[in-house]
Amino acid sequence: MPVFYVNGDYVAAEDAALPITDLAILRGYGAFDYLRTYGGRPFRLLANIERLRRSCQHIYLDCPWSDRQIYNIVMETVRLNAFPEASIRILVTGGNSPDSFTPGSNPSLVVMVTPLRDQPAAWYRDGAKVVTIQMDRIVPGAKSINYIPAIMAMHHARAAGAMEALYVDAAGHVLEGTTTNLFIVQGGTLITPGETILPGITRNVVLELVQGVYPATIRSVSLEELYAADEAFITASNKQIVPVVTVDAVTVGRGTPGDHTRQIMALFRAETERTARGEDWQPAHL
Repeated sequence: MPVFYVNGDYVAAEDAALPITDLAILRGYGAFDYLRTYGGRPFRLLANIERLRRSCQHIYLDCPWSDRQIYNIVMETVRLNAFPEASIRILVTGGNSPDSFTPGSNPSLVVMVTPLRDQPAAWYRDGAKVVTIQMDRIVPGAKSINYIPAIMAMHHARAAGAMEALYVDAAGHVLEGTTTNLFIVQGGTLITPGETILPGITRNVVLELVQGVYPATIRSVSLEELYAADEAFITASNKQIVPVVTVDAVTVGRGTPGDHTRQIMALFRAETERTARGEDWQPAHL
């Protein structure tokens, strides 16, 4: 049974609870971040904590804990669970409210650590299918707990036999997936959308790793460009890098994972292996 952290206590997952009056329950008011471990070590934990704090700022949610406090709580929760590899979810909620609407001064902090679930090997070997849907993320820069649009989009994706849905705005620009970021490769150049998206940690790592290897551009990507791309892939903490070979009913490139995508997958794998070996995985300071 996993052990969770809830507002100062480490408790069995089955005993973890928030008051029914918490704004997360009443109004869907909260922010979270997600990461995983490699070799039992959290990958880019400080970057996730920093993004969590930005998410809270975007939605005017108080986050009174210091980076060090959150870091230490996450590390202790991981230690108590001792899973070979783990998924980590850090959640800040609005807490109780004096009028069931206005945030009070008692936000909640929850850290949930569970065993990591393996993703289908076929995604990485053969590539995956995604679909597009016209939809915008609510408060794009915040990783909020309001996932109603994403749940609706994934219902659409599953009905089409796809593993992800990509949001397309009214202007025909592809933004991101429900839980992923998008990259395309065109003429040897890596292109990823940069506006009205939630910049993913894995996306940022990819942009770091390709410096000096591939030219990379952050700009809008039209749906037509995605259809015509030489290669495409999506990134996420729990999915890493997944080659995309079909978008809607359109085959991307040759219909197989491209050479550039495979090289980037190898670069990312080498980086995560460094974390698994314990090389420079902890921040120098907080």
